[in-house]
Amino acid sequence: MFKIALTAGHYRYTAGKRCLKKLDPNETREWVLNNRIANKVEELLAEYEGYSLLRTDDRNGEKEITMEERVAAANNFGAELYISIHHNAGIMGGKGGGIVAYVYGKTKNPVTLEWQKDLYDALIKHTGLKGNRATPLASSNLYECRATAMPAVLLELGFMDSATDVPVILSEEYANSCAAAITEVIVKRAGLTKKPAVQSDTLYRVQVGAFRVKKNAENLAQELKSKGYSAIVREEQK
Repeated sequence: MFKIALTAGHYRYTAGKRCLKKLDPNETREWVLNNRIANKVEELLAEYEGYSLLRTDDRNGEKEITMEERVAAANNFGAELYISIHHNAGIMGGKGGGIVAYVYGKTKNPVTLEWQKDLYDALIKHTGLKGNRATPLASSNLYECRATAMPAVLLELGFMDSATDVPVILSEEYANSCAAAITEVIVKRAGLTKKPAVQSDTLYRVQVGAFRVKKNAENLAQELKSKGYSAIVREEQK
């Protein structure tokens, strides 16, 4: 059973963590963007078996869970992968940005570096948000990456103050693409298998309509048959 720790960075009321107002009048908060993608990853993974997942953040975003608490929860859970979902800032209304994947700066664990590269490559393939960062496969002394006992990758999924990125990262399509990319990598690297389809013996019949002219009924039945449907004309007395 492959164990995953997943977290949406920050919480709803973290000061300053929001989209630049001149680019997004709603000033969408970072947690909203982070949580949307984390939720979608969970939904996609639910189609598979062979894993267990721990969310280390508050799913409602109302309670601040510290980085120390999140890391401790992941370590106690015995997670084999830690993914922290974030969105970046620092362009101040300029262009460019893109996706950046972080690991701990001093890590020499090849598995961690493989997760980092595979996640980044899949995100670019699914979203196209490559940006202009000099080091998209980055390393830093981030606590979540440093203090975790398992491979940990912190994903910055676009810049909230980039004229290029903001229209993209606000869209539902982008969130879906990010979630699909992350799930794709987890499924492949963790060897997850699709849940078997649930078979049902119940049949559901659809009644299309009733006609007073037999020929009209026969014409519709013929049309449905030509499209691969089963259609039978039955005569009923009113």
